Amino acid sequence: MGKEPPKTPLVTVDIIVESAGGIVLVRRRNPPLGWALPGGFVDPGESVPQAARREAKEETGLDVELLELLGVYSDPRRDPRGFKTASAVFVGRADGVPAGGDDAAVARIFALDALPGDIVFDHPLIVADYRRLRATGQRPPLDR
Repeated sequence: MGKEPPKTPLVTVDIIVESAGGIVLVRRRNPPLGWALPGGFVDPGESVPQAARREAKEETGLDVELLELLGVYSDPRRDPRGFKTASAVFVGRADGVPAGGDDAAVARIFALDALPGDIVFDHPLIVADYRRLRATGQRPPLDR
């Protein structure tokens, strides 16, 4: 009898891409529909930072320089599709005009004071944590 594999969360990445005075969001092609931070699942054989750069490139067309780790977000309810995920969220910087690709129908730069209302997953919380970090230097709580 074989052992059942462990039921641990899937490892994902999300990236807050700073560009042209705002941040890059992507409009998702697949449910849940809405705007999201670029990101996705870590592939076998790649590191978490490699996955962040790859996902950013695939979804926005931009080469992103990773600047810092904002935090790890692992609330079991963070993905409405039912996936249990733990996401390493990076802050990065890129120049150029984003263009949607892969899972992203559209990629666009938004000013922090003009974000769309239909941001999905727990990305509104992540963006709020990012805004607080930039405004006050206060890091997000560890239990995200």
